[in-house]
Amino acid sequence: MTSPHDPYVRVRGAREHNLRGVDVDVPRDVVAVFTGVSGSGKSSLAFGTVYAEAQRRYFESVAPYARRLIHQVGAPKVGEITGLPPAVSLEQRRSAPTSRSSVGTVTNLSNSLRMLFSRAGDYPPGAERLDSDAFSPNTAAGACPECHGLGRVHATTEELLVPDPSLSVREGAIAAWPGAWQGKNLRDILDALGHDVDRPWRELPAEQREWILFTDEQPVVTVHPVRDADRIQRPYQGTYMSARRYVMKTFADSRSPTLRARAERFLTSAPCPGCGGSRLRPEALAVTFGGRTIAELAALPLAELAGVLEGTSETARVLTDDLKSRIAPVVELGLGYLSLDRATPTLSAGELQRLRLATQLRSGLFGVVYVLDEPSAGLHPADTEALRTVLERLKAAGNSVFVVEHHLDVVRGADWIVDVGPRAGEHGGRVLYSGPVAGLASVAESATARFLFDGSPAPARRLREPRGRLEVGPVTRHNLRGVTAEFPLGVFTAVTGVSGSGKSTLIGQITEELPGVGRLVSVDQKPIGRTPRSNLATYTGLFDVVRKVFAATDAARERGYGVGRFSFNVAGGRCETCQGEGFVSVELLFLPSTYAPCPDCGGARYNADTLQVTYRGRNIAEVLDLTVESAADFFADTPPVARSLTTLLDVGLGYLRLGQPATELSGGEAQRIKLASELQRGRRGHTLYLLDEPTTGLHPADVEVLMRQLHGLVDAGHTVIVVEHDMSVVADADWVIDLGPGGGTEGGRIVAAGAPAEVARTPESRTAPYLARALP
Repeated sequence: MTSPHDPYVRVRGAREHNLRGVDVDVPRDVVAVFTGVSGSGKSSLAFGTVYAEAQRRYFESVAPYARRLIHQVGAPKVGEITGLPPAVSLEQRRSAPTSRSSVGTVTNLSNSLRMLFSRAGDYPPGAERLDSDAFSPNTAAGACPECHGLGRVHATTEELLVPDPSLSVREGAIAAWPGAWQGKNLRDILDALGHDVDRPWRELPAEQREWILFTDEQPVVTVHPVRDADRIQRPYQGTYMSARRYVMKTFADSRSPTLRARAERFLTSAPCPGCGGSRLRPEALAVTFGGRTIAELAALPLAELAGVLEGTSETARVLTDDLKSRIAPVVELGLGYLSLDRATPTLSAGELQRLRLATQLRSGLFGVVYVLDEPSAGLHPADTEALRTVLERLKAAGNSVFVVEHHLDVVRGADWIVDVGPRAGEHGGRVLYSGPVAGLASVAESATARFLFDGSPAPARRLREPRGRLEVGPVTRHNLRGVTAEFPLGVFTAVTGVSGSGKSTLIGQITEELPGVGRLVSVDQKPIGRTPRSNLATYTGLFDVVRKVFAATDAARERGYGVGRFSFNVAGGRCETCQGEGFVSVELLFLPSTYAPCPDCGGARYNADTLQVTYRGRNIAEVLDLTVESAADFFADTPPVARSLTTLLDVGLGYLRLGQPATELSGGEAQRIKLASELQRGRRGHTLYLLDEPTTGLHPADVEVLMRQLHGLVDAGHTVIVVEHDMSVVADADWVIDLGPGGGTEGGRIVAAGAPAEVARTPESRTAPYLARALP
């Protein structure tokens, strides 16, 4: 019988995802890490089971309205969990932040700063006090009326809309117009309005060109279309829309990212002339604090902002002290280089998670379980030490900290370790060990033990000779000031430096236009899709072949089912209740909406008729449910499918299911899927591969697999450049470029460049001591 004061969280019979009836006890009030290779089931245990159950219990305690929806939120597949306190989760999942979301809004620091200006700001003589809302660009009271608080205005020009003035309207001079029927329709309307659509654009009178492109009028005319002789063409009423109006409307209203991106090509973006890019009304910008406007303070790095708030008047003391105490944990986590107005979409997943972590430190919660997803992702080894201090402080405040983690220094510093494995997918899902860290050394089948306790560095590799140099710069952007870098071609280069030193900014300047690049493949960590519709099979193009295989079966032919019948994105074969999503969105009052399995197809995505067609005993939904590894056996004799699956296995993704929704994939997984898609293309000529932290979210055993692939690319004559914090990867590179020495204004220059051993001896480099430890 467990007493209410049981010091352990006890999980019995966990069967979420690939867990096999797992029983495990984890003590409370400790820092416990969950380790294991990618896909072993550690996240299913920490997030899918422990956190999900805490969430479910919280739901049960809320109003009956929300409880009606509980059965849809779904309880985790687990026998029982005892001794479980309330839980707070900090995941790496990138929410889709809008352009209005910033560092200040994520940390709530903006609220405190606005309060300071409202209550203690210096107002012009005779001006009335403003409410704190008037200092926010996201409210009607504060937003600049010209740009609606976005800080930038979009405009377009004749040169953008008509790139080739030698063409006539009929030949497609107005590039910004839509293609197909809609574009032809606009052209026919212009013709009906009496404009010459067959004369080269540059020969049309200036006022006509101006009207066609920029008018806000929308005249309606009767169009008599001239089309194929054998089809009856009826006259219709057509409404004219100028090119500018079409582009602006598409950019503002379209839900399709492709259409929006196309419209954006015809727009220029400039700081708003009304507010100078500060996003606020003139009344708000007239108020100052310490001689600066709120926009000027929001643009300062947080470490500098804290200094500005020192030594203020008595009246403002309470407010400035509150602000400083909120800024302190952000600076402590190595993010002092960020400013409050920095837009959230420009942050890395690791930076975003650490901002949330800093906010939690300030919240003063007690007695909860914090479940963290790789808080060390994107952290330089120098910053990892600060992170460990923060985890210890959360524990000291009376909380339990459960961390899913691969970084060996964080693992070594933990009080307790739960190792899941031994391998990924169906070869994992067991708890190999749960106990103090030192005890893992005796577990022979643990992949983690080998890296945790065997301190010997990898054997030295002979450095490759570069085949040329790629010069980048001078770059002046963010914190880089006229920096020029040389990247050797035909070798493996690692770009290092603390967070915010300018690494991503520097490699972002490498484009296909630079001499020596050839083909450029940039493999980032952005999601491969934002909805459950996009998945591994659709992204890699594998699904097209699988659908053809199903359409070619006898059963499909008898029923007259074509390839489209097996797509869950079009009407016909899909389940109409969930429109082929497999999930329905459940709106919860006061809470973010959540997805629940579709009540009709149970998540299969297809209707009953489509599911009757089988190939080798499996229907299309069952095939989508296979892991990459099982599918490789199942489709061994279908070469196009087998080729795609082999490249996915080569980058260590054998554990993913073919139909795994993009929303369930981590940034590191998304990046490796993109890499696999590239690898299967067959490489012609020289290609430069750019990867931003490819080892994020990878167990050291998976890093070995990935590095084999990347070194294989270099051996085949290509160039690979990675931004990396994992010192085992940096030690294995041919060339290292170290930026710094610090972050933000203290960084932004090249501290050292050369072979790893050379960089490890550079006294002012913050990377050097950690790199030296990893070198043979």
